[in-house]
Amino acid sequence: MSTQRLDAHAAALDARVRNAVTAGTLATHRNRRRIFGEDYADSDALRAAGAAIRQHALDHLDEYLPAAEAALVARGVRVHYARDARRASDVVLDILRAAGVTRVVKAKSMVSEEAGLAARLAGAGISCVESDLGELIVQLDGDHPSHIVRPIIHRDRAGIAATFARHGLGDHDEDPQTITLRARRFLRERFFSAQASLSGANFVSAESGRVVVLTNEGNNRFGAAAAPLHVVVTSIDKVVPTDRDLGVLLALLPRSATGQRATTYVELIGGPRPANRPSGPEVVQVVFVDHFRSDILGSEWHEILRCIRCGACMNACPVYREASGHAYRGVYPGPLGAVVEPLLGDAAHYAERVDLARASSLCGACADVCPVQIPLPDLLVRHRARATRERLAAANAATPPMGGYAFLASSPRLWGLALHASRLLRFVPLARLRIPLLSAWLATRTLPDWRGGRFRAYMRRRRGG
Repeated sequence: MSTQRLDAHAAALDARVRNAVTAGTLATHRNRRRIFGEDYADSDALRAAGAAIRQHALDHLDEYLPAAEAALVARGVRVHYARDARRASDVVLDILRAAGVTRVVKAKSMVSEEAGLAARLAGAGISCVESDLGELIVQLDGDHPSHIVRPIIHRDRAGIAATFARHGLGDHDEDPQTITLRARRFLRERFFSAQASLSGANFVSAESGRVVVLTNEGNNRFGAAAAPLHVVVTSIDKVVPTDRDLGVLLALLPRSATGQRATTYVELIGGPRPANRPSGPEVVQVVFVDHFRSDILGSEWHEILRCIRCGACMNACPVYREASGHAYRGVYPGPLGAVVEPLLGDAAHYAERVDLARASSLCGACADVCPVQIPLPDLLVRHRARATRERLAAANAATPPMGGYAFLASSPRLWGLALHASRLLRFVPLARLRIPLLSAWLATRTLPDWRGGRFRAYMRRRRGG
């Protein structure tokens, strides 16, 4: 059994995790649907506009990325490029060392998660405290995020209260307001003592050079206001052509991510603070990270780079809801992770992670909610097709061959007979049988109670026999 399969099995068996993830994703998914319905008569038109903006930016990235660099430099920002995640960590470490920095506060950044930046800085003797509440809890526990927007969606209040008590932030108390106030007190001291702040970027405007950062807690604003140095670590695909494009994308992102019309804080970082401003960074540096994005641009999976990291696909995905984000192992879980994770590495990395593409029912719920209309099921099928072509099936040893099913499903008459025969399954304890090829598969799956077998009869009656 593969490590991936073991991870998924362990997560599925943890009822507390499954209940927390199911409750969190369903609530956000419903809020998203409600607020789009209230605000737009045709939300698909807005999604199509967002998709067009993102695809245009990707198709002309060779123009917009240099334009963004020039606009940033004109604002007094120093720009760096990193070919991969490891190099990104090196660049950030060099920046901090050159400034004599030993204490850093960091806002949530998925690219920094790809680079393992916080751990790298800690290994170099630089204290790096996560300032997003969810990320802070993950850091205290030595855990990793299970969702790209809600890092601790897999946790409940009892577990969070236990974490705070274990790390000396107060006695065990599950009251949400108490937890928040304790985190605020803990972080306030770190904000004031930090010598630098780090963040990601939701978007970077090629027209104006503004870096756009969205938060609900204001943690990035606190960090950047107090520290003399601010470093932005973002990927090259976050560039958008114009400030006007931000109007569309900022309408889509919060509604898709959290079911809000707008996040609490929308920050436009325009470079170092002017002399007449009392607070803000004196130095701003931006690190653009490639990390295989250039390879993805030229591949059959290029649409995945439209992603604006809202997490809506995870909230809609029935597989993610049951398995939780930790089952996916990588930085990006859910349908997004199943597509992008295999692509963020070399051929050996691809062979190891392509099994993620099979962790999908291909129901299409992810594509239905994607704010930039990424055809996620199609991209998953392309991964599966490549895995079949290249015989990258070692990790799927527990999955029985599907040739027999394909033969049966392609013959309407045989399929009908099989449906009639399948009614007998309700009397057969399959999980207890030692069936060749199926025993390993059934060891990690439970067949649902029989409920089918009547649809064809219903259709015959509707059609008059």
